[in-house]
Amino acid sequence: MCPGLWDRSFFWSWGLLLWFSVGNAGDTPPTQQPKCTDFQNADLLRGTNLRVQFLLFTPSDPSCGKLVEESRDLQNSGFNVTLGTKLLIHGFRALGTKPSWIEKFISALLRATDTNVIAVDWVYGSTAVYFSAVENVVKLGIEISRFLSKLLVLGVSKSSIHIIGVSLGAHVGGMVGHFYKGQLGRITGLDPAGPEYTRASLEERLDAGDALFVEAIHTDTDNLGIRIPVGHVDYFVNGGQDQPGCPTSIYAGYSYLICDHMRAVHLYISALENSCPLTAFPCASYKAFLAGRCLDCFNPFLLSCPRIGLVEQDGVKIEPLPKEVSVYLLTTSEAPYCVHHSLVEFHLQKPRNKDTNIVVTFFSSNVTSSAQITM
Repeated sequence: MCPGLWDRSFFWSWGLLLWFSVGNAGDTPPTQQPKCTDFQNADLLRGTNLRVQFLLFTPSDPSCGKLVEESRDLQNSGFNVTLGTKLLIHGFRALGTKPSWIEKFISALLRATDTNVIAVDWVYGSTAVYFSAVENVVKLGIEISRFLSKLLVLGVSKSSIHIIGVSLGAHVGGMVGHFYKGQLGRITGLDPAGPEYTRASLEERLDAGDALFVEAIHTDTDNLGIRIPVGHVDYFVNGGQDQPGCPTSIYAGYSYLICDHMRAVHLYISALENSCPLTAFPCASYKAFLAGRCLDCFNPFLLSCPRIGLVEQDGVKIEPLPKEVSVYLLTTSEAPYCVHHSLVEFHLQKPRNKDTNIVVTFFSSNVTSSAQITM
């Protein structure tokens, strides 16, 4: 639309509105401000300027995000000081749009536990160019830290705060945890971003010193996700790359680029929504795990195998927690993603001088699956 046409349209609309308001004075009630606030959409050319919104979602009104900027906003919007608080931080937004998964994630959190959920909307500042978004990580960490200080004044304890960060948002969470000297309760990194962070210092990226418990779920270590452990427990799902069901050809377009990376988000949502456990096993490598050498979680977790979800410390019952323990699990290609890990052993009376293929079939009440083993 050309500038002149836009100007005429604007003033025509304004004049119509003015005429209507004057002509019906006394009959029209005052305009009510909308109760709920949605995520912003950023202009690709102006989206690098950081503009942060904190949106509160509560169990009593799970679909309505209430903009909370000051302490009085929190007190008037249903924030419950006696409950835990979860901050959900998205990552880089290439097109400057609201994350497609955010509403489902918030609903799953509120159904799984009685909590306050605060979605951090930094679509402005996370769009257009990835490296510009990286430059905003420290600024955003400061903004969130200031916001958390208002929660602490209201009586919220540091240990009741759980930050869930997606991709670049995981390192934002690490930055906030660093500012609070590792005293926040928990940080969950969902495929923490790799570019610009694999060789970063501990002060610049998520690490196990950023909270009392730090976990990370890795699903795209060969592309957009970080390759190294960054928490107390690091889940390398299906080895950390090439997730089942994701496209293997670049001809699939955007899905080929993002599917593995976003699988961590969908796995976590599924863990919140379903009762079947996503249990993992510590091992020296993914190859050793597939070979059946890591089965009992005795070392170092004393038989308490970690599992993805909201269980305290992921079910690991050992103090102090070891750091940067890599754990492995297999999943299916779609929700609820869980599989049962079974070990099948064959003992031969004597060595064989040729390959033998053996097909093993597992039967359960509702599914049958087969695997071929070459000896």
